[in-house]
Amino acid sequence: MTFKYNRRNFLKQTTAAGAGIILLQSPLKIFAAEKITKVRIGIIAVGLRGQLHLSEMLKRDDVEVIAMADPDKQMMAMAQNIVKQFGKKAPVEYSNGNYDYKNLLQRDDIDAVIIASPWEWHIPQGIDAVNAGKIVGLEVCGAIKLQDCWDIVNASEKTKVPIMPLENVCYRRDIMAVHNMVTKGMFGEVLHLQGGYQHDLRGVLFNDGITPYNSGAEFGEKAYSEAKWRTQHYVDRNGENYPTHSLGPVGTMINLQRGNCLTTLSSVATKARGLNRYIKNHPKGGADHPNAKIKFKQGDIVTTQLQTANGETIILSLDTCSPRPYNLGFRVQGTNGIWQDHHEGEFDKGMIHIDQLSEKHVWDNPQKLMKEMDHPLWVKYEKDAANSGHGGMDFFVDNAFIEAIKRKQEFPLDVYDLATWYAVTPLSEKSIAEGGAMQKIPDFTRGKWKTRKPIFGLSNDY
Repeated sequence: MTFKYNRRNFLKQTTAAGAGIILLQSPLKIFAAEKITKVRIGIIAVGLRGQLHLSEMLKRDDVEVIAMADPDKQMMAMAQNIVKQFGKKAPVEYSNGNYDYKNLLQRDDIDAVIIASPWEWHIPQGIDAVNAGKIVGLEVCGAIKLQDCWDIVNASEKTKVPIMPLENVCYRRDIMAVHNMVTKGMFGEVLHLQGGYQHDLRGVLFNDGITPYNSGAEFGEKAYSEAKWRTQHYVDRNGENYPTHSLGPVGTMINLQRGNCLTTLSSVATKARGLNRYIKNHPKGGADHPNAKIKFKQGDIVTTQLQTANGETIILSLDTCSPRPYNLGFRVQGTNGIWQDHHEGEFDKGMIHIDQLSEKHVWDNPQKLMKEMDHPLWVKYEKDAANSGHGGMDFFVDNAFIEAIKRKQEFPLDVYDLATWYAVTPLSEKSIAEGGAMQKIPDFTRGKWKTRKPIFGLSNDY
């Protein structure tokens, strides 16, 4: 980079400004009892995603996995094998059908549950868990119905049992560094943000029923893992079906639900072509394969624009049915600069331009600045996260869940975040069905967003 102003003075000024924010916005205690030393966990659904959470729990000395529920005997056996590899006691199994998880929830030796089930089960199981007094870590997706979002907020408020959405991309290293820069005012006043779930999932949505990923053209009961259930959503629905990876990380930067809120959205979708083409061209598919004739409702690319109460705009892009490299497409634009991520999310790559630091109209390599602005959480826990899933992100989201429970403090992401992110899916479906018509986004905090203080990323502990 070529700098117009002294880097040390600029960073000193922005860091000082950010320090005041951190002091004012530290996490709030929600319980009064003393710190817990060991968290007793139940896991509902131990498919491939649940197994990654299981591994994170088994690494810890402050967690005991008491029980696991999943009707899929194959996945349960895989999960128990992971437990065995860690040399831990085998958790009690609940695998007698789809509703045996309710028996797990009746146990009195479980403090919290992690739910990593198919999308349509998230809200019902989360509500059942809080009604049973179990703290919830809930995997991410989009709601099936808008009412689902109100139902889980109402259940958490009524029982006073907290829920944390397990959105790991909020903890991606480059995202956390940029969050740090936003907090310190380096981009000036934020104006516009972008994010996406731009990931070729065709090989995830279809397989041969034996092995996942690019192995066949089947879905539903004939398939394996996510293709058993996820693909059906593409048959039945047309909307932004996975908004949390894109909205969560940028939403924390502009303090959604904590001093800011979403107000409206509008979505449009392209025609659906990618999945049919994939099946026709697959060696185990072909033009005569029954699945090649299915009419998928899900548009190949869905674009959603959102407006906030504080005047920022957000664009989300869903692109999972086309041949493309992985790229979540993050962008943060402020009055003082702009950042765009690297296509693979690498920490020290991408593009950045800061008004006081960069040559006029020139993109800079962010390597040096990103390292200087590396979030304190990553500085502290880099070695602990080294062997964790999704480039270390899984460590951070699971660590935040466990540490908040141990310290009896507020989750950095909560049920209001979950409801707001999830609501994008049914609202986008309605918007697309109405030709891109604007939709009002409910305020799930019922006005509390105006006084709630930001906490995400403002603690060095978790």
